[in-house]
Amino acid sequence: MQPIQVNAAIKRVMDLLAIPGKSCEESRVSMWIQSTLQKCGVPASATTVDTAHKRSPSGGETGNLIVKLPGTLKQPRRLLMAHMDTVPLAVGCRPVRQGDTILPASQNTALGGDNRAGCAVVLTAIAEILRQKLPHPPLTLLFTVQEEIGLRGARYLTASKLGKPELCFNWDGRDPASLTIGAVGAMYLQIDVAGIPSHAGVHPEQGVNAGIVAAVALADLQKNGWHGLVQKGNKRGTSNLGVINGGSATNVVMPDISIQAETRSHHSAFRDRISSEFRNAFERAANSVKTVDGRTADVSFSEDVRYEAFRIKTTAACVKTAAEAIEHSDLTPQTIIGNGGLDANWMTAHGFPTVTLGCGQHNIHTVKETLDVPEFLHACTVATRLATG
Repeated sequence: MQPIQVNAAIKRVMDLLAIPGKSCEESRVSMWIQSTLQKCGVPASATTVDTAHKRSPSGGETGNLIVKLPGTLKQPRRLLMAHMDTVPLAVGCRPVRQGDTILPASQNTALGGDNRAGCAVVLTAIAEILRQKLPHPPLTLLFTVQEEIGLRGARYLTASKLGKPELCFNWDGRDPASLTIGAVGAMYLQIDVAGIPSHAGVHPEQGVNAGIVAAVALADLQKNGWHGLVQKGNKRGTSNLGVINGGSATNVVMPDISIQAETRSHHSAFRDRISSEFRNAFERAANSVKTVDGRTADVSFSEDVRYEAFRIKTTAACVKTAAEAIEHSDLTPQTIIGNGGLDANWMTAHGFPTVTLGCGQHNIHTVKETLDVPEFLHACTVATRLATG
């Protein structure tokens, strides 16, 4: 295997970073990737787009992009993947290179290296295989949508279109020598409090303020250690009040409030326990805040498991294979467990254990986001080795 074409790889990632494509608006990115693959020699007939966006509650412009290539070696099929969407803060980015760093030209946008860098890594691996005419096993490339809003592209993936890959690799992270073999699971909570409105100046005692009910519940959760970092015995998780909306006037006892929250843990039963404590706290609070004649607020509570936790054994074939590719690229592999969700959560749930590798992203989701060029190029080399088998 020859060294990868450095300038071509950097141009690929720079071009990708400049394409707007937040979650649900990935069609331009998808079309650019398809065009690039065809210029490298991949036939258009090898490409399909599934209907994940039609099943996702968020809708969207396009589904997951899937590319299947026949192998020149009789080995199990391998899958290389990355997600196409960025956070909204990256829309409008103009990437510039300063030495070994790529950063946004404006101080008002993120870079979008999460995860256009991953897309560029996968594209570079295929470009190098075709340019160098390297032998390779059957390959599937997967470019997912809507990762940043709850891994919805991977969740609603048409898995039957993948060709039954046995070794799966995802690029989404920082260190090209790190192998993420497990990640936390998360549950989304929607909590709605229906209070009782009344005139706040004339008869406040005839109302129940939904905001007060929420405040009592949240104070309860904080006091008893169920909000933020949650540690109970040997169990550990997190929870967060993320969004809160309610009320429309100061002279009306707040009639309703809507809250979005989340709970996380590497143990699904403990994550469910944290969610139950949220429900119990809001129900207790609703019963404790009353009108002068004893009426109380109503609470509705819904849960949605965004993704389950997973853990791949270090002896698994995908982990051992990735570690070998990293070693052959003159890096020292290390396995880690992540506290954020990855497309690998859902890939593993679909029956495709997937190890996640880094590609040089730093300070993601912020205006200080950068892409480390040497790390990105290391990732490209590792990906090319993994794609060649």
